[in-house]
Amino acid sequence: MSHEIFMPALSSTMTEGKIVSWTKATGDKVEKGETVVVVESDKADMDVESFYDGYLAAILVGDGEVAPVGSTIALLAETEADIPQVQEKAQQQSSSAPAPAPTPAPTPDPAPVAAASSQNGSSSQSSGRLVASPRARKLAKQLKVELSSLQGSGPYGRIVAEDVQQAAGQPVSAPSVTPMMPTAAAPVPMTAPNSSPSPAPVTPGQVVPFNTLQGAVVRNMTASLAVPVFRVGYTITTDALDNLYKQIKSKGVTMTGLLAKAVAVTLQKHPLLYASYTEKGVQYNGNINVSVAVAMPDGGLITPVLQNADQVDIYSLSRNWKDLVARSRSKQLQPEEYNSGTFTLSNLGMFGVDRFDAILPPGQGSILAIGASRPQVVATEDGLMGVKRQMQVNITCDHRIIYGADAAAFLKDLAGLIETNPQSLTL
Repeated sequence: MSHEIFMPALSSTMTEGKIVSWTKATGDKVEKGETVVVVESDKADMDVESFYDGYLAAILVGDGEVAPVGSTIALLAETEADIPQVQEKAQQQSSSAPAPAPTPAPTPDPAPVAAASSQNGSSSQSSGRLVASPRARKLAKQLKVELSSLQGSGPYGRIVAEDVQQAAGQPVSAPSVTPMMPTAAAPVPMTAPNSSPSPAPVTPGQVVPFNTLQGAVVRNMTASLAVPVFRVGYTITTDALDNLYKQIKSKGVTMTGLLAKAVAVTLQKHPLLYASYTEKGVQYNGNINVSVAVAMPDGGLITPVLQNADQVDIYSLSRNWKDLVARSRSKQLQPEEYNSGTFTLSNLGMFGVDRFDAILPPGQGSILAIGASRPQVVATEDGLMGVKRQMQVNITCDHRIIYGADAAAFLKDLAGLIETNPQSLTL
């Protein structure tokens, strides 16, 4: 008797998954709830656990290979004596017709495998099992390091790649994630980041396949082309916001946190701006979840979500953002931490961009593009000339549910908050 291990649907948009690594080898004993494979979904690497006790008899999809959601990726034998019989069954499956093309999977019934690698409140020995990032597991195999002997330094005690490198005596090189946020808006001197994530070296004429994350971005952007959108721009003076940032930066507040909070508070008065289109009408969302676009070093981007940003104080919001970015580095975000946004912020101001148009994410009604804050010579109210720091913002909206006056009213209120009452963001 055998059980099939299927490629799980780790997110609502996932149509296929890539095997990062198998944590068990053929013939190994597997316990219920034990991690057997690490799967790369559209935007994250996830540990996948078994629903059954048994022995891993046959691996049908190897490391680095891709399979559609719902397809069989391995076979589990109930007893060690059943392994040869199950392996024969695997050979018959391999010689059968090719697997069908990937199709969006409906919400599956409970399957023999479930994603279960919550980072909340876990330690490296949570529930009697080892908790380590996929990259750490892969490095441990390559460097022959015993994971059980390590103390995790990652979020909530999780063993990360740097722990394995240190144990093996190798130099630690932490990957970097460039948050697309308006650090240039701060009036205080800051260390400039690299101009862009460094791509892998390529040969002229070489065709480099999309990685899983880039493929997800391609699908999302293609879907966005079917949505009729319009854009509205606005100039916001940031002197008051910059002064507030200088006052509370030492308490751990980030400019991303301030902008996300300002947007979330303004959205409270404009529920249509964070609603979404459905065939039956306008879907009003109950939560103001602000996504912030972050460029990934290996290509593509991800949008960590500051959930209920209007209700969380600015200090907690900034801590949450730092944690989200830190876990983005090792692709350890849970799906709800990057796909539950109801409004998105994107910024290229840190690259010196004055103004740009953002593409509307699928399933959302609006996205706000934020340019760099720069000193500008402007006319004052008394008719004289003065210097003020200003930034250009540009909102992209789904014109099926949002109209120009709606977007303009939102931008006017956002500007009023940032220019005249940013102190309220700390309350």
